Amino acid sequence: MPLRMYAGPVLRRTNSTNIVLWFATDQAIDCQLELQPIDNHKQTVDAQLLKDALTSFKAGEQLWIHLLDLRFDKHNELPSNCWIGYDLKLKTADSDWLGFDHWAPDLVYDNQVTPGFVIRQQIASVLHGSCRKPHHPSFDGLVSADQWLQTQSLDQWPSVLLMTGDQIYADDVSATTLHAIHQLLAELQLPDEDLPDSTISSSRQLHAESPYYNRRTELLPKSTQTKEVIETLFKGSKKPIFTSDDADNHLITLGEVLAMYLLVWSPEAWRNLTLKQLDPDSETGEIKASNETNDTQDTNHLENLQEFIHGLSQVRRIMAHLPSAMIFDDHDISDDWNLTAAWEKTAYENDFSRRMIGNAIIGYTLCQGLGNNPENFVELHQAIQESIASPGTQVHNETIQTLLKFNRWNYQWDYFPQILVLDTRTQRWRSEVSPRRPSGLMDWEALTNLQHKLISYDAVIMVSPSPVFGVKIIETVQRIFTWFGRPLLVDAENWMAHPGSAYTLLNLFRHRQTPAKFTILSGDVHYSFVYRVKVRWSRNTSKIWQITSSGIKNEFPKSLLDLFDRMNRWLYAPYSPLNLFTKRRHLKITPHKPTSASHGERLLNKSGVGLVKFSQAGQPTNIYHIAKDAQSVEFEAEDTASKWE
Repeated sequence: MPLRMYAGPVLRRTNSTNIVLWFATDQAIDCQLELQPIDNHKQTVDAQLLKDALTSFKAGEQLWIHLLDLRFDKHNELPSNCWIGYDLKLKTADSDWLGFDHWAPDLVYDNQVTPGFVIRQQIASVLHGSCRKPHHPSFDGLVSADQWLQTQSLDQWPSVLLMTGDQIYADDVSATTLHAIHQLLAELQLPDEDLPDSTISSSRQLHAESPYYNRRTELLPKSTQTKEVIETLFKGSKKPIFTSDDADNHLITLGEVLAMYLLVWSPEAWRNLTLKQLDPDSETGEIKASNETNDTQDTNHLENLQEFIHGLSQVRRIMAHLPSAMIFDDHDISDDWNLTAAWEKTAYENDFSRRMIGNAIIGYTLCQGLGNNPENFVELHQAIQESIASPGTQVHNETIQTLLKFNRWNYQWDYFPQILVLDTRTQRWRSEVSPRRPSGLMDWEALTNLQHKLISYDAVIMVSPSPVFGVKIIETVQRIFTWFGRPLLVDAENWMAHPGSAYTLLNLFRHRQTPAKFTILSGDVHYSFVYRVKVRWSRNTSKIWQITSSGIKNEFPKSLLDLFDRMNRWLYAPYSPLNLFTKRRHLKITPHKPTSASHGERLLNKSGVGLVKFSQAGQPTNIYHIAKDAQSVEFEAEDTASKWE
C-alpha cells in the first residue's frame, strides 16, 4: 500500500544541537534523514541515532503520529546562518525508501532542490500570529507568509514562526468541516470511544449514525443545579457549559480533534474527501450535495473552505521550513476555557464536558505541545499511547486527569533575545471575591517564577496569548459586564480583569531588573496593534513593546471595531481624567498607527501575520503586518508615533 503523509513535516524546535520534526502517516515507518548544509557534502544521520530519536504514536489502523527529536553532540553541531537542506526518507513494511518528492513534491521553494532551514541564534526577525479559523471568509495569513517568504533572500528569513494561540477551533466548526472530519475518520480507522453521560454512547455512533450536524448544542452538557449556570443577558435562558455562540458543531471525540489537526495543516488529508453542506430543511442532520440547497451560511462556509484547502500546500511548505513555536489559547480547547472558577467547577465536575476538554488537550499535546519542549513530555508518552489506543477506558480518563494537573506547558527557546512562552490558561489566579468573576491569567506563583526568569536576561521576547496591554475601552466594557455578573458574555479575559494578577504583573514591569529590551507578542483579539510602553516616575529605563497580531484567518466585526477605536481615542486621550482610574496609570502608553490608517485608526482589522524586525541589541526596529498577496502594512516608526496617555 503506498505511503501517505497525512500532515507534515512540521519543523519545530531547531538549533545547532537539536532538530525536532513532527509528521503524521498512515502506516508505521522507519526513517532516514539526509542533511546538506550549503557548500558541504550531504550527510546521512546515523541510523541508530535516528531510531532512538523517533517516537511514534499509533492513533488508529491508518494513523501514526511521529515526533523526531534529534540531538547532536558538540562535535557534530549544525552550522548557523546558512541554508541546511534536508530530505526525510520514510520506509514502510511494503515500500522502499521514499523521500519528499514522493509524498510532498510541492514542498520545495523555487531555486532549491530540497526543503531546508536556517539556524539563527541571534534573532533579526520573527513571524507571529494567532486565530486561524478555516471557514472564516478572510484570507489565510499562513499563505500570505509563504508568499512573502518566497520573495526573501535567505539572509532575510525569520528565525522562528510564533503561533500564539487558536491554531485550531475546536469549538467553532462548520458543518462542512465536521462532515469532512467524519469522512477522514472512516479512512483512519480509529478505535471506538465510549462517551460518558451522553445520549450518544460511542464515537462510532456520533461519527456516522447520529452526527448532530449544526445541533451539537443539544448534546453539550448543561448545569441546572448551581448558581454557575450561564445565562444570556436578555432572555435569561440557560446555556450549555460550553459557551461559544458557534458551538453547533463543537468537536467532542478524540478522533475528531486529531482529524482536525490533519485537515488544517496539510492538503493530503483532504484528497479523498467530498465537500458537502447541510440541508437547512433537514431535521435529521442529513448532508446533501452543495447544489441541492440554497442555505446562505453553509454555502459561504463551503466556498471559504474551498479557498482554505487551495492554500494548504503553501501552509505545509512554510511550516516545513521555519521553526514553529506554539501555545494554546481558548479555542484550541473550548471558548472561555478556565475563564472563571465557576466555569471550571461546572465543566470539570461533569464527566462529558471533562472528556471533551481532555480530548482537546490530548490532541494539543500530540500535535503541538510535544514539539515545543519534547523533554517535558517523556513521562507522558506511555499514558498517551494507551489512551489513544483505548479511548473511553479508565486509562484514558486517568490521562486526562494527569494533563489537567500538568504544569509544564510554558517553555523557553534559547535565542537572543530569549523567547519565553507563557501558559495563561492552566495556572489561573481565581477570584477571591466571587467564583463567577474572571480569574487572573496567571497566579502569584507563576508570575513570581516568571519574574525570576526575566531578571537574568537583557532582552526578551515574551509570548502572551492575550495582550498584556490591551485596548482600554474594550477592557472597560468587559469590566461593566463582569460587574453585572456576565463575564462569559464578553470574553472578559484580559490581564487587568483580576486585581491580584494585574498589580503583580505591572510591578514586574516596574522592577529595576526588568529586561532593558522587552517585547510582548500576543494574539487572541482578532485585530492588530502596536504599543510602546514606558514606566512613569521610575528609574526603570526598560523599553517595553506590546505587539499584537490577530487573526491569521479571522477578523473583528468591522463597524464595531471602528466604534471601539474612535471611542478609545476620545475617552482615553492624554487630557482625559479617566486615565487616573485605570490600573495602568503609572505607565505611559504610545500607540503606533498603521500606515494604512485613513482617519487616525490605531487598530488594524485585516487577516494576516505579524513581522517584527529586531536590532542587534534585541529591540524592535520595524513592525509589519503581512496581509493577502504578501502585501505589508507597516506600523509607524518610534519617532513619529502618536502620543497617548
